Amino acid sequence: MDGIKFIKEGFLTTIQDLGRYGFQKFGMPVSGAMDSYSLKTANWLVGNPRESACFEITFQGPEIEFHCETVIGLSGAPMQASLNGNTLQSDTSYRVFRGDILRTGIVQQGVRSYLAIAGEIEIPEVMGSKSTYLRGRLGGFHGRKIEAGDEIAIKPSGFSDVRQLPYEFRQFFSTSQTLRIIPGTEVSYFELSGITSFLTSEYTVSPQNDRMGYRLSGQAITHKSGADIISSGITNGSIQVPGHGQPIIMLADHQTVGGYTQIANIVSVDIPLVGQLKTGDKIHFRETSLQEAHDLIEKQEQLFKNLYLL
Repeated sequence: MDGIKFIKEGFLTTIQDLGRYGFQKFGMPVSGAMDSYSLKTANWLVGNPRESACFEITFQGPEIEFHCETVIGLSGAPMQASLNGNTLQSDTSYRVFRGDILRTGIVQQGVRSYLAIAGEIEIPEVMGSKSTYLRGRLGGFHGRKIEAGDEIAIKPSGFSDVRQLPYEFRQFFSTSQTLRIIPGTEVSYFELSGITSFLTSEYTVSPQNDRMGYRLSGQAITHKSGADIISSGITNGSIQVPGHGQPIIMLADHQTVGGYTQIANIVSVDIPLVGQLKTGDKIHFRETSLQEAHDLIEKQEQLFKNLYLL
């Protein structure tokens, strides 16, 4: 069998693609990569379609033995990595052969790195996606994180080129980010002073952060008359504010509805930046327009079209 074997599992390694769409009305989260931009660039490195499933590596990576000949690429958070003892660079692809050993260590910036393998990770799709939804125990490899001893089949694509991501496509991660937002569905439920606090204060990523969402700490955001609402839909990047006034950024594994007021939504192109933040990192919010948010998506889409023409 062509495939890979995990000698060590790492801190948290899961299989993710761009998520499962069309099922939120049934209560099923989209899931998918926390940093979708890096998943796409990893796939480009190995000649895969940009929506292909990859291994999302959080904090500390696994050790993998290859039982196939293929090409691999790491993108996203730079991390310690070696192939048969030879140091690997991020945003670069490498050929691997049967018996080769990939060792990955601690991320050096950001928090999530993406390992793409030329070809297809041969696991079943669940609702049109191979993404792992950990809380629901579905998708991915048996609905769970990767564990030592796991063997996963790979269907090689035959792609054998090695690539390096052009400089203009690379992301550089910081411990402080300014995230662009558009007003949320319940922005009118907040005092003007609360909105001002939200847009002018610095917030810190609290220890309560995972693939479902990030709780922040900082200046309290005041409501006019309470935080509770009739439950309404939630999207990736929605920012809820419960009664204590501390915002929560909803992310890939977010629930589909919620009963707290939503003050804002992070624009789509900035959501991957959140997925690279860790406990203690800083966030500022800057309001922008819906039109600019659309323009930013179109600009990024054109960027990837140009990348795939290279």
